[in-house]
Amino acid sequence: MSLLSQIKLLLRVTQTHVIARRYFVVNGFDGALTMLGLIIGFLVSSPVDLSLVLNACLGAAIALGMSGVSSAYVSESAERQRALGKLEQAMSTDLQDSVHGDAARWMPMLIAVVNGLAPLTISLLILTPLWLSNAGVSLPVSPLYAAIMVALLLVFLLGVLLGRIAGVSLLRSGIQTLSVAVLTAALIYLFAEF
Repeated sequence: MSLLSQIKLLLRVTQTHVIARRYFVVNGFDGALTMLGLIIGFLVSSPVDLSLVLNACLGAAIALGMSGVSSAYVSESAERQRALGKLEQAMSTDLQDSVHGDAARWMPMLIAVVNGLAPLTISLLILTPLWLSNAGVSLPVSPLYAAIMVALLLVFLLGVLLGRIAGVSLLRSGIQTLSVAVLTAALIYLFAEF
C-alpha cells in the first residue's frame, strides 16, 4: 500500500480530516488576528523601521507555528492513545499493529503539521506587502496598510470557508469573521489612544 493510500485510509477510519480542517481554520484565524494586532500596533506607534516590523512579525509567526505544532501533537497523541487503549480494552486485544494503532501514531503528526502551518502560512501571506516594500517594490498604499488589507481579506476568506463547511451563506459567514477582525482592530486603536 502506498503512503498516500495509507494516509487516505487512516483519514477515513479516524475522520481526522474534520479535526484538521477545524484546526486549520481556528489557527489560521489566530495567525491573522495576531499579525493584524502587531501591524496595527506598529502603525499607531511612533514611526519604526520596516525591517523591525518584519522581524517582530516574523518572530511571532514562527512562534505561532511552533506552538501550533507542539501543542497539537502533544494533545492529539494523548487523545489518540487514550482512544486506542479503550478500544483495545473493549476488544481484549492488542491493536498496536492494526490500522487503529497506525492512526494513533500518525494522525497526531498530521494534525500537528496542519495546526502549525495554518497560522504560519496565513501570517506569511499577510507579511507579503512588507517584504515587497522592503525589497523596493512600489505599492499603491503604505505597506502596513496593505498588510492590514491582506489580513482582512484572509479573515473574510476563512469565514467563507466556514460558511461552505456549515452549508450557510458564504457572504454572511465571511462578513461575520471580518467583523471580528474589524472589532479587534478598533479595540487596538482604542487602547492605543490611552
